[in-house]
Amino acid sequence: MTPVVGRKATGLVAATFTPLTPEGEINLSEIRPYVDYLLEQQGVKSIFVNGTTGEGMSLTVEERKLLAVEWCHQGKNKLEQVIVHVGCMSLKDSQELARHAAEIGADGISVISPSFFKPATADALRMFLQEVAAAAPAMPFYYYHIPAVTGVNLRSRDVLEGIANQIPSFQGLKFSGSDLMDFGQCVSYSSSHWSLLYGIDEQLLGALAMGANGAVGSTYNYLGSSVNRLMSAFDKGDLTKARTIQFQVQDILCYAINLGFDLAVNKQLMSEVSGLALGPPRLPLLPCPHPKALSIAQRLQQILGEQ
Repeated sequence: MTPVVGRKATGLVAATFTPLTPEGEINLSEIRPYVDYLLEQQGVKSIFVNGTTGEGMSLTVEERKLLAVEWCHQGKNKLEQVIVHVGCMSLKDSQELARHAAEIGADGISVISPSFFKPATADALRMFLQEVAAAAPAMPFYYYHIPAVTGVNLRSRDVLEGIANQIPSFQGLKFSGSDLMDFGQCVSYSSSHWSLLYGIDEQLLGALAMGANGAVGSTYNYLGSSVNRLMSAFDKGDLTKARTIQFQVQDILCYAINLGFDLAVNKQLMSEVSGLALGPPRLPLLPCPHPKALSIAQRLQQILGEQ
């Protein structure tokens, strides 16, 4: 089968939060201003939806379809890439979401490893990914590696071994792990048309040095303009400026972590910074106390104001 070669994903990709009403229902009306905010205020032109940041595993299949439709609709002719995460615990649900993403015109699909019944080997995980990809064979396909969340500690490099033969649509990797040696080995092994996207925001500069094509992360929702400057400085060989910005991102996250930083806090922080009404997280996550998010937002503004 001829390999699928989509437009290569590069630069920053915002892992979007899912807007919810105060009652916990999906709030589609907030997606249009969300897209506009990313483009106009952060300079972020690509998104990764229904992933970890988007609470994808806490949403129903139908909710994920409705969200994917709206993100694609609002991003059409404005965003460069809308990558839809379709991974589920159920192979059948993943395949259903993959077919749906293809039908609505998404630019790519991504799949996380199942994490209740875990694949014991890289071969088993590759077989799962292959079955999902086969449901939408014309869609650029990305493996989503996030061992801290899934508990699946297989090396990505092992998962990539021979993957293009099994998944002709394979386009790249969202690597949300801290093992830069594993990531570097993935870069070394990769084909020229693959996108190697790094997902630990506070370590991006190290991944760029390893050869990352871009980055997917939650903080790029509100730190995108700063991190775009980091990437530009790196491209120009100005490592001093790139390090300075990376250290600022780390300072913000260290402050947040010391207060207690999880997805609920991160979501409320995005609401504070952007003015978007993103609502609460879905249980079992608990809402973030407003003073905590406000404190982090103020610290963020203080640090970024020093640029």
